[in-house]
Amino acid sequence: MSAIEKISLDQTELLRFITAGSVDDGKSTLIGRLLHDSKSIFEDQLSSITNTTRKRGMEGVDLSLLTDGLQAEREQGITIDVAYRYFATPKRKFIIADTPGHEQYTRNMVTGASTANLAIILVDARNGVLTQSKRHSFLASLVGIPHIVVAINKMDLVDYSQSVFEDICKDFAAFAEDLNLKNIVYIPMSALRGDMVVERGDQLNWYQGTTLIDLLESVSIEHDVNLDDFRYPIQWVCRPQTQDLHDFRGYMGRIESGSIQVGDDITLLPSGLKSRIKEIVMYEGTVKEAYAPQSVTLTIEDHLDISRGDVFVKTGDTPQVTQAFNAMLCWLSEQPLDPNRKYLIKHTARMVKAVVGQIDYRVDVNTMQHEATSTLNMNDIAHVSIKVQKPLVCDDYSRNRATGCFILIDESTNNTVAAGMIDSPNK
Repeated sequence: MSAIEKISLDQTELLRFITAGSVDDGKSTLIGRLLHDSKSIFEDQLSSITNTTRKRGMEGVDLSLLTDGLQAEREQGITIDVAYRYFATPKRKFIIADTPGHEQYTRNMVTGASTANLAIILVDARNGVLTQSKRHSFLASLVGIPHIVVAINKMDLVDYSQSVFEDICKDFAAFAEDLNLKNIVYIPMSALRGDMVVERGDQLNWYQGTTLIDLLESVSIEHDVNLDDFRYPIQWVCRPQTQDLHDFRGYMGRIESGSIQVGDDITLLPSGLKSRIKEIVMYEGTVKEAYAPQSVTLTIEDHLDISRGDVFVKTGDTPQVTQAFNAMLCWLSEQPLDPNRKYLIKHTARMVKAVVGQIDYRVDVNTMQHEATSTLNMNDIAHVSIKVQKPLVCDDYSRNRATGCFILIDESTNNTVAAGMIDSPNK
């Protein structure tokens, strides 16, 4: 089996996806329906939410309570934090992130979306594509989510109208032309009644597409990971110095993209020194080949000066090595950006000091318009230039999410203050 076939096999075992949309579009109800109808909740959980539903004076079971875990959310009936849920079917395992709808929780959605393979954008069939729907679609595009499902929910409240569904599809498609969204699928549904979520129901016979769960089980995500560029940030230099391994020197880390074989020529960055792979060591022993996202220990044929944060790449496939780059930055901290101070930047396994050199513009996440600004506040998203104290080995985020992302840290508090996505590094 080739490395690409192995990557494909491993990557299809787990799907990470988020739900997003306007307030009251039914995100939490949809996830509750997925968990309930796929028989992924325990009897005590079902009993608990049934009792809570009755205390509210409602009939049946409020499935949204399965994800609205915070007390404040249950009292207000909204989602204000990222609620993660895990479930599985015979075909695939899933991690769901139920992300907030409000603009002031933009940072929460960016956090939940950063590792997602797929985004479900909910649209209320009564209201159509709203400002919040557009904002969440923009954020999904920003973080590079490869697959988008536009779930047109509450079809039961518009008499399951095919024309309403088609009009919303046209409106969203026209808006999405300005975004880098790919593989968009539109599904009509009623999360409350269960139509087209796990079961098809009998009210949407005019829709010939797949149910949501069938799509989640079958969507192809093997090409979501970069299969071409070998990137191996070194996390630890392993020298056991035991009697059996007195001369052993290995370089431990995780393959972030691509694959590697014994005998491959590699280049160490940022130094540019070259060598060849001697051994690939895993827990079960040595192997001839390894691939993303496996964690391995590599040995090489030459004695080079190597430390944490250095990166192995295949010779001839060289990423950017730079001390200045541009990025889209999402400000996460309650403390505004201070352009006069230094922050720590964590990129792969390297931590160096950095400054935000210039703010080119801030994005109005409701209109996607660019605005001039001299500082950044919590939830702001902006295009900035960044300078770092030591060279970083990076790719454009659009090409390689692992080596194209970073976080900024306030070194006085160790708080993460921003998350960024590199675009067009400066040479």
